[in-house]
Amino acid sequence: MIRVGVFGAGGRMGATVCGAVIDAPDLELVAAVDPPRAGTTVAGTDLVIASGPEALSAAGAEVAVDFTVADAARTHIDWCADHGVHAVVGTTGFSEADLAAWADRFSGGPTNAVIAANFAIGAVLMMRFAELAAPFFDSVEVVEMHHDRKLDAPSGTAITTARRIAAASADWAPDPTEKVVAEGARGARVDGVPVHALRVRGMIASQEVLFGTTGQSLALRHDTFDRSSFMPGVVHAVRTVGSTPGLTLGLEPLLGIG
Repeated sequence: MIRVGVFGAGGRMGATVCGAVIDAPDLELVAAVDPPRAGTTVAGTDLVIASGPEALSAAGAEVAVDFTVADAARTHIDWCADHGVHAVVGTTGFSEADLAAWADRFSGGPTNAVIAANFAIGAVLMMRFAELAAPFFDSVEVVEMHHDRKLDAPSGTAITTARRIAAASADWAPDPTEKVVAEGARGARVDGVPVHALRVRGMIASQEVLFGTTGQSLALRHDTFDRSSFMPGVVHAVRTVGSTPGLTLGLEPLLGIG
C-alpha cells in the first residue's frame, strides 16, 4: 500500500485526485493539505484537511501529489525533496531554471519527482503524434481551449506541444499575413509555433494541432470532458515515481513512449 498526500486537496483537481487515490486498491490517502480549506474534511472521509505540509510527515506519506499554482508548488516540491517524499506534480507555469534546479535536487538521491503538463493519456499521445508529424508538414498552429477560470495562457500542455513540435522540425513556411487588423489575431509564438488560447465557460480542456502541406492537412485533437480523465495517469505516476530515479518530465517515459 502506497501512502499518499495531496496538496491543494480542496480544489477541483485536488478533490478529484483524493477520490482517485481513495478508489485505488493499492493506494491510501493519508494526508490532505489546502490552507484556505484547513479544518474541513475530504469528501466522503473523516480526513481533516491541514494547513501545511507537516501533515504529510506526520502521516508517513511516501508520495505527494500537487495540483495547485506555480508559486505554491515550488515550495511544495522543495519540501518534498527536503523531507524524503516523492512528488507527482500536475501544476504548470514553471521556468526552465526551476526545472534545472529540481533536476539537480532530485538527482542521485532517495527522492524522485514526476512533473507533467498533462496527465490525460490521450493528451500525452496527441503531443507525441504531433512530434512525429512535424517533419512532414509545412505549417502548424496550436489551438487550446479551456474553462473560463483558468488563470494562465497559453496552457502548459500547449506550450509543451509547441516546443516539442519546434524541436522536431525547424523548417516551416513563413507566415503569409501582411496586415494584422486586430492585435493578437495570429496568436502567440512559442518557439516560433503559433498558439491560440481560448477561454470558454462550460468547457474543461481541449486542444487541436493543425498541420498543413500541399493539398492536405492533418488535425490532431484531444478533448477532456471531465477531470477524471487525468486520474489514470496520476495514479500510474504515483505507483511508479518511487522506482523512477531523479526528475522525470512528462508522462511519456512512464508509459514507455518517450
